[in-house]
Amino acid sequence: MPTELVIAIAAVFAAVALAVASTTAWWLNRRTVEQKRLRRLSPSTGVVLESQGLAERPDPILARLSRMVPKSPKDMSRLQRRLARAGYPQFKSTVCFALAELLLPVVFAAATVLVIGLSDGWPFALFAAALGYVVPGFYIGRKTTLRQKAIQNGLPDALDLLTLCVEAGGGLDQSIVKTTEELKLAHPALAEELGYVTTEMRAGKPRIEAFRNLAQRTGVDDLRTLVTMLTQTDRFGTSIGQALRTHAETSRTKRRQRAEERAAKVGVKLVFPLALCLFPALYVVCFGPVMVRIYRTFV
Repeated sequence: MPTELVIAIAAVFAAVALAVASTTAWWLNRRTVEQKRLRRLSPSTGVVLESQGLAERPDPILARLSRMVPKSPKDMSRLQRRLARAGYPQFKSTVCFALAELLLPVVFAAATVLVIGLSDGWPFALFAAALGYVVPGFYIGRKTTLRQKAIQNGLPDALDLLTLCVEAGGGLDQSIVKTTEELKLAHPALAEELGYVTTEMRAGKPRIEAFRNLAQRTGVDDLRTLVTMLTQTDRFGTSIGQALRTHAETSRTKRRQRAEERAAKVGVKLVFPLALCLFPALYVVCFGPVMVRIYRTFV
C-alpha cells in the first residue's frame, strides 16, 4: 500500500475520531442531572448558571482523553486559565485544545503529502505541521484579545447600571444580578463574567475575593482597578455609589481615548493599502495608454 494512502487514511481516521468524541462529550454533558437542574433554575434566578463550570464534573470520556494528552497537571491548569480568558472555562475545552495541538499537525502534514507527494512535498509538510501546531494558539490569542476589548468597552455601561441600582437603594449583590440581566444582549462577555461573580458569592465566597477572581480570570486592567477601588471602599467605609460613579467616568474617558487613538491611526494604516493596491492601478490607467502610444510611435 502506498505511503501517501496510509497517511491519508490515518488523518481521516483521526479527524473522524476527534469529531465523534467531541459530539459524544457534548451530548453526555447536556444529559447530566446537574445540567438539567441548572437549566431549570437559570430562568428563575436571572443568571446563566449552565455555563459557569465552577463545580464541573469532568466527563468520563474526556477524563480518559485527558490522560492521553502528554501534559502535566500544572500545564493543564495553566492552559485552562488561558482558555478561560478566551471564554472557554469548561474542562472539555482544555482537552479539545490539547488534542487539537496534537492532531492538527498530523492532519495538515498528511494533507500536504497527499496533494504534493512525499518525495517533493516533505519540506511543505513540515511547514504545514508547524502551522497546524500554532493555529490553535493563534485562535485562542485572538479570541482572548477580542473578549478583553469587549469587556473593556462594556465596563462603563455596567458601572453606570451598578451606580443606578445602588443609589436607588439596592444592595451591591442584587445590583450585580440586575446588571447581569440587563447586559446579556449588549455586552454578553461582561454579563457572563458578572454571572460567575454572582455564582461565587452565592457559593459562599466573599465579595472581594469573587471580584479578585474576576480580575484574574479576565486579565483586564480596568477590572483590576475596580477591584482595588472596591477593596478600599469596603475597608474605609466610604460611599460605594460615589466610588462607582467616579470609576465609571474614568472608564468612559478611557474608552473615548481608545476610540480617538484608533481613529488617529487610521490615516497611517491606510498608507499601505493605498501604496500597494490603489496607486499601481492608477498608474496603469493613467500612464498605460501614453506608454503604448509612445511605444507605437518610436518603434
